[in-house]
Amino acid sequence: MAVSLHDQLVVAISSRALFNFEEENQVFNQDPGAYQQLQRERLDLPAPPGVALPLVRKLLAFNQGDRRRVEVVVLSRNDPVSGMRVFRSAKAHGLDSIQRGVFTQGRDPFGYLRPLGAHLFLSANAADVTQALNLGYPAARVLTESADASSAHPQEVRIAFDGDAVLFSDEAERVYQAEGLDAFLRHEVEHVAQPLPDGPFKPLLAALHRLQQAAQGGETGGMRLRTALVTARSAPAHERAIRTLMDWQIEVDEAMFLGGLPKGEFLREFAPDFFFDDQTGHVQSASAHVPAGHVRSGIANATP
Repeated sequence: MAVSLHDQLVVAISSRALFNFEEENQVFNQDPGAYQQLQRERLDLPAPPGVALPLVRKLLAFNQGDRRRVEVVVLSRNDPVSGMRVFRSAKAHGLDSIQRGVFTQGRDPFGYLRPLGAHLFLSANAADVTQALNLGYPAARVLTESADASSAHPQEVRIAFDGDAVLFSDEAERVYQAEGLDAFLRHEVEHVAQPLPDGPFKPLLAALHRLQQAAQGGETGGMRLRTALVTARSAPAHERAIRTLMDWQIEVDEAMFLGGLPKGEFLREFAPDFFFDDQTGHVQSASAHVPAGHVRSGIANATP
């Protein structure tokens, strides 16, 4: 029987998102040849954890016995020999179940998201993330300077999402950018019964919802999953967002309608293993408190 990942949550991740390769990356930016030599010299030296490693560790804990519900694949611009260090580092950190990887030696890696059927691509390379989003895959640039994930909820994966241009399309955000807050509120009230179009991260939320249902059925060895919508929307614009989730038949565990308040301290209280937002200011603010990723999507990221 052919091997398939179709019934699993598939996360593709770059080596810099999984491990702290910032020192090596500085060498790469100066001399790629020296970088390869340095990685060879450090083959037996495990790389320190990167921003996304705690998230990956928790997601892989959903795999119980022979039942795999999550697959993590390294998708990297590294050369294959440097890839040996990635796998050795994964083993050193107890992530033996990371067994698949694609190493392209500098070429664009994002095309391999299609045969993987990836539900998420995490990378420190902004260009790769943008191309992945253009192909229709949920993708975020990991802020490698992000705060470490909280250790307060070891049996629970927590993921937080912005709404417009992330879970939902940027339809309403375009009205806000063009005509201001009052026009945005009128637009949302007038269209309250019309679900917002899908945003780039809806497929990930749907996949997480399936994983959450398995956890609620006691099929994941005690691991749980909790999601949150953290948005600058406020009443009355909140209702269209909720109605959209109802139309999708997907629930989030928490919803924060902050009306423009800074998100960072609210996220610190929720303690997500990762937060996704399309606006650089929000992502940078959040990264002081939690692991964060920039979703280069929508009008807020349009090239002038």
